[in-house]
Amino acid sequence: MKAMVLAAGLGTRLRPLTNQQPKALVEIGGRTLLQMTLTRLREFGVREVIINVHHFANMIEQYLHTNRNFGLHIEISREEELLDTGGGLKKAGWFFLEHAQGSVAPFLLHNVDVISTIDFGAMVAHHRQNAALATLAVQERKTCRHLLFNQRLQLCGRRLGWDKEPEEVRPSADLKPLAFTGIHVISPRLLTLMTEGGVFSIVSAYLRLAAQGEIIQGFRADDYYWRDLGKLDQVQQAERDFQQKLFF
Repeated sequence: MKAMVLAAGLGTRLRPLTNQQPKALVEIGGRTLLQMTLTRLREFGVREVIINVHHFANMIEQYLHTNRNFGLHIEISREEELLDTGGGLKKAGWFFLEHAQGSVAPFLLHNVDVISTIDFGAMVAHHRQNAALATLAVQERKTCRHLLFNQRLQLCGRRLGWDKEPEEVRPSADLKPLAFTGIHVISPRLLTLMTEGGVFSIVSAYLRLAAQGEIIQGFRADDYYWRDLGKLDQVQQAERDFQQKLFF
């Protein structure tokens, strides 16, 4: 199985930790975020990974070389300008289409600045059972950005901000607001349907495709440990969580 790790961001909210290094090399419990992500993917059975890089890109490449790619085949997708999640995946799309020969095997897309115990195997099984174009791990928690799902956990819209009107792309009588975790299972067919160009969010593409009837499925991950590491206080909390053995 293949995967992509999104690691190109500037990590501005993590300053001063990212003043001299990329956020992918920020450490929790003596291990970098990149190491933790790659180790989790490898333990699941992923053998080939592509990583997008921009901020301190050379440091990431040298780190991977020093650690022999953590036993994985790794390709690098350099972004001269940040392309956001959708643009980054589209640029790296060749990696999942090369030698595919009509394969419909899904791949994983994982933000480097999240850690979790989410069961990738359960996600992939859920993805296949629902014949989804993409499956997003989601949780019921407080956030200013919610995705909206119907009773079958199909993406129908989003809400940005507590005081904003929801954006609904598929009509549904009862929409459930859920928070996205930054972990996806994706069918390669998505890459052929991404008509957006340049810099764009993958969520915008998901919403457009959901409006056209494609199945963008949710996977409830409420019972798993998950933490975003975009801010200093979140890194500090993750350090405490590690000491309490909430994740490994």
